[in-house]
Amino acid sequence: MSAGSVAPSGPLGPGDLHLHSDHSDGTEPPAAVMAAAHRYGIRTAALTDHDTTSGWAEAADAAVSLGMSFLPGMELSARHEWRSVHVLAYLVDPDDGGLRALTDRIRESRLTRARTMADRIGRDYALTWEDIEAQTAEGATVGRPHIADALVARGHVRDRGEAFSGILSPRSDYYVDLYAPDPVTAVAAVTGAGGVPVVAHPAGRAGLLPDRLVRGMLDAGLAGFELGHRENTEPALGTLRRLVEERGLIATGSSDYHGRGKPNIPGENTTPDDAIARIVALGTGSALVTP
Repeated sequence: MSAGSVAPSGPLGPGDLHLHSDHSDGTEPPAAVMAAAHRYGIRTAALTDHDTTSGWAEAADAAVSLGMSFLPGMELSARHEWRSVHVLAYLVDPDDGGLRALTDRIRESRLTRARTMADRIGRDYALTWEDIEAQTAEGATVGRPHIADALVARGHVRDRGEAFSGILSPRSDYYVDLYAPDPVTAVAAVTGAGGVPVVAHPAGRAGLLPDRLVRGMLDAGLAGFELGHRENTEPALGTLRRLVEERGLIATGSSDYHGRGKPNIPGENTTPDDAIARIVALGTGSALVTP
């Protein structure tokens, strides 16, 4: 995929800028994810697998073949104290040294954590590493969703939701922490790679991030917030709307589609043309792929 951005020509929206494939914790290959987005009327789609860009080529080819535009993306893991913070990274250069070092470290941590959790769970439940690998697409980094799928396949839980609320819960004795950088470092890594950082589902159950942290992220180049997401709630969402308006930030909307891994449906929240065009204008690390 070539570096730099292209000027949008013609309608870009509706856009769904938060979709996952089986290269991370989705259940479908990248091409199938693009096909699902197309069925629901999406014109511009972003594949945002966790801490990897490995699905871009397949997704871009599929999107273009369906007459859609493809916006290269990634969901970068970060952490503030006890809380996970996910930074959507659009149009980054996948070969940027700083970003690659960061994602390599995160993925290695994911693999180490998965092995440790599997060992702990295996002491009490019939579960092997091979069971987990059987639920993981080739090239994908093993994570908790794959352990959940293995637990479902073994009949220990009904679905991912039950696994995450019980055996895989952070309150469980089986749980192991994941390395993730602080959010300011994550935002700086994205901008350093020519990308456009947007905080995913920023008004969810955990509430708003502290003002001091948000200011630090903005100073590091944070471009906007994913305001359209089923996990966002009021009154936190209203606070972010005002911040977006006051600071002239980008507001996006997305489904956070995971195939069978979540009930989310492509297009349930969308990003309009003007917001997509602003992302494309800001990104210099990789290009919007158009039909």
